[in-house]
Amino acid sequence: MANVTLRNVKKAYPNGFEAIKGVDVDVADGQFCVLVGPSGCGKSTLLRMVAGLETVTSGEIDIGGRIVNQIEPADRDIAMVFQNYALYPHMTVYNNMAYGLRNRGMPKGDIDTRVQEAARILELTSMLERKPGQLSGGQRQRVAMGRAIVRQPKVFLFDEPLSNLDAKLRIAMRVEIRKLQRRLSTTSIYVTHDQLEAMTLADVLVVMNGGVVEQIGNPLEIYERPATTFVASFIGAPPMNLLAMQPDELKVRLETAPSEAAILGIRPEDFLVSGEPGGVAFDLTVEAVERVGAETFVYGTRQREASSVAANPGELAPGELIVRLPGASAPAIGEHIRAVAPRQKLHLFSADGRRRIEI
Repeated sequence: MANVTLRNVKKAYPNGFEAIKGVDVDVADGQFCVLVGPSGCGKSTLLRMVAGLETVTSGEIDIGGRIVNQIEPADRDIAMVFQNYALYPHMTVYNNMAYGLRNRGMPKGDIDTRVQEAARILELTSMLERKPGQLSGGQRQRVAMGRAIVRQPKVFLFDEPLSNLDAKLRIAMRVEIRKLQRRLSTTSIYVTHDQLEAMTLADVLVVMNGGVVEQIGNPLEIYERPATTFVASFIGAPPMNLLAMQPDELKVRLETAPSEAAILGIRPEDFLVSGEPGGVAFDLTVEAVERVGAETFVYGTRQREASSVAANPGELAPGELIVRLPGASAPAIGEHIRAVAPRQKLHLFSADGRRRIEI
């Protein structure tokens, strides 16, 4: 096992496009690190640089105390699991898992021991003589992971390994990957655009956007204290409500408010639907309702009536808010409700969204 450290890593292409703009990340020995962000943010490029499949323009990549910038992928002691499985269709499961070890000249007995152990861990023992075409998508992905496990590398690299699976299988495989990583205690870096996948898998979460790191930390800490509006809106489903506010609007809602314009953030689940005063209140007209079993999402348009302006001079202009309610019950479309958010649940950001403001 080994730690992985990236120091001011940059990647620029000959046409001048800068895909990675200076990234610093430290993954401790045995940690599960997840790189998450929208398509095109640079997360897969960064992973491929760690793997040696992309060159590094500047900066250093350290694996286990060794700078690997100029070291070939095969000599970095890493194993990578790809999105498309990359299995040999003419080979059995056993041979797919054993192929890389044979190329390295490992003795036959040692190969068999490693393959049998990986098959047992991944519940593939009964499938060793099958070919990939005889397996389901989840089984093929387990074979791809088995091929990585038999290498016994210092670091596992996962490049969106679940994106080709259906929703139910993704959940099952997500659990299996986390259990497997905990069991093997191998340092792992995992790329995904799925924030739920990222939140549930990561020991350390790296949120990327436009080639830079927006925030690094424990998933729950990032959820509860996002550093920027990008992180606030990307991490969490539905996303955080973000409301542009002027200083006078902030003063009527916050005990300590900045003297400049800012963005107020409220998580949908932090609202209570109540007619009682207290907290920060919004009068809404229900426009849409989504019932998803254990919870319901209510989309409401904010109202600005003369009476409410007189009573609440900081009332916001019309716009949409999302409120998450427990259970399947919900107000009817067209109904007027009052959504109240406790002041201790509010988030505040600078007007450009680049900085969190403590309140």
